[in-house]
Amino acid sequence: MGMLDGKNILVTGVLTEGSIAFEVARLCQDQGATVVLTGMGRTLKITQAMGRRLPAAAPVVELDVTNPDHLAALADQVREHVPHLDGVVHSIGFAPQSVMGGNFMSGEWEDVATAMHISAYSLKALAQAALPLMTQGGSIVGLTFDGRFAWPVYDWMGVAKASFEAVSRYLARDLGPQGIRCNLVSAGPIKTTAARHIPGFDQMESVWAERAPLGWDSEATEPTARAVTALLSDWFPATTGEMIHVDGGVHAMGQ
Repeated sequence: MGMLDGKNILVTGVLTEGSIAFEVARLCQDQGATVVLTGMGRTLKITQAMGRRLPAAAPVVELDVTNPDHLAALADQVREHVPHLDGVVHSIGFAPQSVMGGNFMSGEWEDVATAMHISAYSLKALAQAALPLMTQGGSIVGLTFDGRFAWPVYDWMGVAKASFEAVSRYLARDLGPQGIRCNLVSAGPIKTTAARHIPGFDQMESVWAERAPLGWDSEATEPTARAVTALLSDWFPATTGEMIHVDGGVHAMGQ
């Protein structure tokens, strides 16, 4: 018997087998859930291919979180596959390279706004779009990279993540009365496709294992995916507005 038996979970952000979202989808299925994926634009076919590589082929609905029409249609699209949702996984983030990699002071608002829209506001947009499907309560889980600190090279994406974390707390406040929890998992640096597009990412990743008391494997997505899966389950019934660190312990260490 799995911890997600009978639950329906929507997972965003599956692009490769090496992505955290793919491992989340796999573990959710392993724990008994029915999984629906989202994809968009030119990468939609890639997500569809990844859906077929899961233990049970997962359907894919189209969703660009910046497109109001896609958001408005999400509930009806998902209902074609499952009658309701018990959980939603937000694994979406993007910032133009012009506002990362040491470009904090030179970042222009247009590019910063793109980062904030996709990487922060989208959590609220996704939650609102999924709300009609979460009639029985449930769990929203997002992935972040601890926005409390000014990390090297992360720049405006770090600001967006700090905003993302604030959005999660406000969602916890506003959705709690409907039985919906909203929590985040803050992972250490993992060599996903998105991370490899961050200029200077290796500056953070290369020293993490030295600072982590438990050590750190930047290729391993399963520890983070396990935390997400657990938060989607009923084992955290009174936890919301929380950020769980899966980073080998670095967040608790001094310099």
